[in-house]
Amino acid sequence: MTVELRRSPRARRYSLRVSAVDRKISLTMPVGAREKAALDFLHQNERWLRDKLTRQPEPVIPAIGDSLPLRGHPHLLVAGTGRAPRIVGDEIHVPQTGKPIGPRLAAFLKLQARNDIAPLCDTLAAQIGRKVSRITLRDTRSRWGSCNESGNLMFSWRLVMAPPEVLRYVVAHEVAHLAEMNHSPAFWRVVKQLDPDFQTWRGWLRGNGGQLHRYRLSVPS
Repeated sequence: MTVELRRSPRARRYSLRVSAVDRKISLTMPVGAREKAALDFLHQNERWLRDKLTRQPEPVIPAIGDSLPLRGHPHLLVAGTGRAPRIVGDEIHVPQTGKPIGPRLAAFLKLQARNDIAPLCDTLAAQIGRKVSRITLRDTRSRWGSCNESGNLMFSWRLVMAPPEVLRYVVAHEVAHLAEMNHSPAFWRVVKQLDPDFQTWRGWLRGNGGQLHRYRLSVPS
């Protein structure tokens, strides 16, 4: 196993992390800590680390004949014609160019995500008397969405692979920040106003979100 050692001025102890995106292992240590002590910590936690890697979902490089989740349902990837992938029932027809289909699928998913997220943002923001300034879609590693003080919202386009209720929860969460830039009880009351069943889908994302990162797709953010 390859482990990246990181020194952080904010670290007060050693910590191990396995990325849900690419299974990379990082060991964070205080700035003044000795490397030997960090390696001792690593060896002491080797069993935990190997168990964590075993339970991590194996990466998937999609190919024709595989399935890809879209809005919570598996869709069979089928060789198609034309210039862009298209949905046909429970299939996604992907034009063949002789190149890996990952980037083309990623661009397709990003477009589908924008079609779902943009109108939903406007609808939910209107319910609390707010407006969205701008929406950005990215392939983020550590968060599903964010909101800044200028009213700009960012979302992971991988949310379109999850059930629509999960996407709605994340949109409600970020739109609620337009009213409350914190995670106070007042903030969660706004989230519940926008999505009364948000706890169910928040739990789904915590338990299943890593599965959305299994699919190795590459496209510029």
